[in-house]
Amino acid sequence: MHDWRTHYASKLVSAREAVKAIRSGDRVVLGHACSEPPALVTALASRAAELRDVEVFHVVVMKPCELANPGMEHSFRLNGIFLGPCTRKGVEEHRATFTPCFFAELPRLFRQKILPVDVILLQVTPPDEDGFCSYGLSADYTQAAAESAKVVIAQMNRNMPRTSGIRIHLDALTWIVEEDAAIAEVATPKFGEVERQIGELIAELVPDGATLQLGIGAIPEAALLSLRDKRDLGIHSEMFSDGVVALAEAGVITNRRKTINPGMFIATFLMGSSKLYNFVHNNPAVEVLPVDYVNDPWVIGQHDNMICINSALQVDLTGQVNAEMIGDVQFSGVGGQVDFVRGASRSQGGKSIIALPSTAVRGTISRICRRLDEGASVTTSRNDVHYIVTEYGVADLRGKTMKQRATALISIAHPAFRDTLRNDPSLVATR
Repeated sequence: MHDWRTHYASKLVSAREAVKAIRSGDRVVLGHACSEPPALVTALASRAAELRDVEVFHVVVMKPCELANPGMEHSFRLNGIFLGPCTRKGVEEHRATFTPCFFAELPRLFRQKILPVDVILLQVTPPDEDGFCSYGLSADYTQAAAESAKVVIAQMNRNMPRTSGIRIHLDALTWIVEEDAAIAEVATPKFGEVERQIGELIAELVPDGATLQLGIGAIPEAALLSLRDKRDLGIHSEMFSDGVVALAEAGVITNRRKTINPGMFIATFLMGSSKLYNFVHNNPAVEVLPVDYVNDPWVIGQHDNMICINSALQVDLTGQVNAEMIGDVQFSGVGGQVDFVRGASRSQGGKSIIALPSTAVRGTISRICRRLDEGASVTTSRNDVHYIVTEYGVADLRGKTMKQRATALISIAHPAFRDTLRNDPSLVATR
């Protein structure tokens, strides 16, 4: 391989210079979550007066994004497959766009030019001796977008953790912006008694030697805390955070009994605090891999005792799960929920668990409901659903009739709503 150092200096530019490669009408893919490149985003926002109709494609946006501010929509139109606090208001106000898509399918959309990529803005580590940079905290769709883009602009940040898995060579970078910045951190969510009870019920479904998928939030954190007495757990997850590090340090998570990739923590992106970032940095037991591998149901299903833990906003009495909408307002997205629900169903001994508090809005609304809110979409279908867990118990819906499902779900609803649910006229046909 040629010496990459001879070409390195010719690619070094300021952030302002780098983003001059972006033209009106381009599709710009933004690096994901904690790998979002802040210097490049700020530089792009400064060009608002010069640009029109630039589509900024994203998944999770971690911090207030200048590109999403009111008044920027003529220059930049955000388009995401998953929304959060920084982006959902723009969609609600029709200043931004939402695209339904399974997370695992996103690389295919880029590679097959269903969504052609003009420019990608990403964040990487400095190169190793062979000229390869680590994608750091996010591999997911980043590799596919980088390989499909006409222009690849990288913020090179010495604070980015170097993770094993996939890498990108300096030859693939069009422009390099050397700018060190603090990596975005996510505080460990606090949880209360309801989440603690749900966590304990989830733990009862997890056998020793299981491989886990779980996200970030109060319920996953509570579940992890309740798993401290388990042995030889493994991780094959869309993402993981600080709670996994605590169990690894306690000897609970060893990855020894994983059916595939034994000994390895596998994820497609990472979110957490400096504790997580220090754990994964140069850790040969952690691999951050593309989402079309990590979230592929066929890959997931190869793990024996694959336990997938996901959350929801509502579950109706047939077992339909809404995990992404409040009424007809898009709140988040499908993410990897269905990928892992289906993967767990293929696993020998696998279980998919949808966990949620029994009520919302300070106890005034039942999350176990007669039917989903008008306008809400079905995230996980009733044909895919397995376990539903609230603080009042566990409903195993697989193989159950409509009547049996309704009965099981009512039994784990909040007691204040059970009679109303039981006496609903729509249930007469199922009795």
